[in-house]
Amino acid sequence: MLCLRSQLSYPFSSSSLSRAISPSKHLRRHFKPYSQTPPSNFSIKMTSSQTIEHIVLFKVKEDTDPSKVTAMVNGLNSLLSLDQVLHLSVGPILRNRSSSFTFTHLLHSRYNSKQDLESYSAHPNHLSVVKGSVLPIVDDIMAVDWIADDLIGDLVPPQGSAIRVSFLKLKENVGDQVKDEVLGVIKGIPDNFKGISQLSVGENFSPARAKGFSIASLAVFPGTSELEAVDSNTELVNYQKDKVRDHLENVLVLDYVVPHVPAHSASL
Repeated sequence: MLCLRSQLSYPFSSSSLSRAISPSKHLRRHFKPYSQTPPSNFSIKMTSSQTIEHIVLFKVKEDTDPSKVTAMVNGLNSLLSLDQVLHLSVGPILRNRSSSFTFTHLLHSRYNSKQDLESYSAHPNHLSVVKGSVLPIVDDIMAVDWIADDLIGDLVPPQGSAIRVSFLKLKENVGDQVKDEVLGVIKGIPDNFKGISQLSVGENFSPARAKGFSIASLAVFPGTSELEAVDSNTELVNYQKDKVRDHLENVLVLDYVVPHVPAHSASL
């Protein structure tokens, strides 16, 4: 989103891995190629009835030794090797557009099912990384999970992609009609903002660590210039914001860029 209450950015929106898909691990889904004869370095496209999105935000303690931050990022990146994980990317946040939170790093991962996400969360490797490399250096953690229906596009956002993550906290006692209205507005964003290459939207199903935020979206752009072009269209941005402004208590918006990651990082 684009700066509501001066902090809400649009489209509704907090990295060190984007790995090529191996057939044994990732082609158990139904993918739809966008060309019949893709080049050797093609990105697999998908149309899937269900994708589980998992976002974790970390606030690293001030004055933390940079080597420990690197160890945290590398340790989390290594979890892509787990069978349950379809995609995993983690790294520093580019911009935090919400003054009420000061998260510094973001993890984004994708799964075929809630069961796969649960298995990932309980895996000994995951627990070891969290205990040994994450918890000792962070002040705060927030996590949001949702089901993205009929997601179309790259399973693994290409390196250099700009991603905007947005979490919405609705006002108390709003009904399902209002919730559906807000979701509908977000899902219609690509109709007006053509720079978006993929939009994932859904309702959080893991409230324990979500700090009251119940609706999530993730917009992928080819790069930062396309993201900034959306922000510059203030008239259209304000028109879209006005559709949902009265229903929202708080909004958290974060931008980050999927960076290039050396191949050896995936095996750490």
